[in-house]
Amino acid sequence: MARRRTPWGNQQGQILVLGMLLAAVLGVAWMRYFSTGQVLAAKSRLVHGLDAAAYSGALIQARTLNFLAYLNRARMAHQLAMAHLVTLGSWAHFAGMESRRLARGNPPAHLIGLLFGAAQGRAYLAAARAVGLEVQARAQGTLGRAYATHERFVNELSADLSRVLARDLPQARLDAMQAVLAGHYPEYRPADLRPEVTQDAWPGLLRGHAPDAPLFDWVRNQAGLYAFLDPRNRTARNAWPVSARCPHLRHELRRRGDTVLDASGRWRAGDTLSFHALRSNRWIGCYYREYAMGWAWMPAWSDQAMAADHVNDPPENFSRQDFWRWVREATQWDLLGRRDNPLANSYALRDRQAWASRGLGHYLDVAPDAGPDAVAGFIVRLTLPDASGRTIQARSAAESLFSRPVRRLDGLRETPNLFHPYWQARLAAGLSDPPGD
Repeated sequence: MARRRTPWGNQQGQILVLGMLLAAVLGVAWMRYFSTGQVLAAKSRLVHGLDAAAYSGALIQARTLNFLAYLNRARMAHQLAMAHLVTLGSWAHFAGMESRRLARGNPPAHLIGLLFGAAQGRAYLAAARAVGLEVQARAQGTLGRAYATHERFVNELSADLSRVLARDLPQARLDAMQAVLAGHYPEYRPADLRPEVTQDAWPGLLRGHAPDAPLFDWVRNQAGLYAFLDPRNRTARNAWPVSARCPHLRHELRRRGDTVLDASGRWRAGDTLSFHALRSNRWIGCYYREYAMGWAWMPAWSDQAMAADHVNDPPENFSRQDFWRWVREATQWDLLGRRDNPLANSYALRDRQAWASRGLGHYLDVAPDAGPDAVAGFIVRLTLPDASGRTIQARSAAESLFSRPVRRLDGLRETPNLFHPYWQARLAAGLSDPPGD
């Protein structure tokens, strides 16, 4: 039986051609979008990895700046330790000299106790336990060697470490960013991960400073927190009258001493104790005969001048000449002066013990021209080949900024510095490359 031919039978299969063409177009579009999706995924991965690397670089900067701040504070702490050691050295020498005077009975301990009370007498007698203590105040003594160790840290070790940290920060920051990128792209060789840092504010952020007025004030204020470094000025007076020529005057026991940071940035200390016996005669009337009981002078350098009253060649004793005659012939002292111990000062200058020091030393701080809102910002760029051989590029910006903790009702606004460790890291959206870059 013959098949019946339909009118449209000769058109069967033509829709297949259109379908194939449409499938080809859809395939091309799909391939195009797939390729674009791969690029976008690679780009997104690169951006996230570079952001993490940039933040890590800023974190390295912040940690370095905070470490430099702690290092500056440590240097100041060593300065305070040096102030205490100078004071201890002065006390050691003072006690050693006092023990010698006590042994000679000039003046005798019972007289000090009788005139000024039992407490003063016991304090004088306690010097018997300080025999030979002045040896520790020498440069090679226990205290002198400890002082030299602190001085070396301030002017050598910490200064060198500050310079090395500031110099090597760019490389340490780059190493940290490469380590983050290597963890983010384990399939790449480390040599292919070479981030490029641009617009780097680090080179101009820090500057070396010589000791200046703010640093001196800061150290002196810190020293003022320690009572051990306070002035040691006290005067004890006998209660009863001594001479009808001057009934208002009394025997005096004068303790003088202080610890001072001088204009050169070096510490000095001095201590004296003298019994001023009130006497009188028909030639000059009333006067104070000074008996030096203890003395010490720790100058900032060996030939430093002493501001207090003194002479350069005091006699060891006055067996050949009256005290008042010698004072009138050899000095300009006021025999009724009631402020200082000039004879003890003279002995202290003669027996001075100077410890070598280079002062407060230079230090690193934020450059003044960096402004009140100084930040250590930078931009990092990275170019990598994708799976298809094309290159993709991304860039990120980060910065280290000084952010003082805000306290309620504080109201203080502190400029960036390297004495408070308030540096933090963050990504920075505001930084950008120069036009046309």
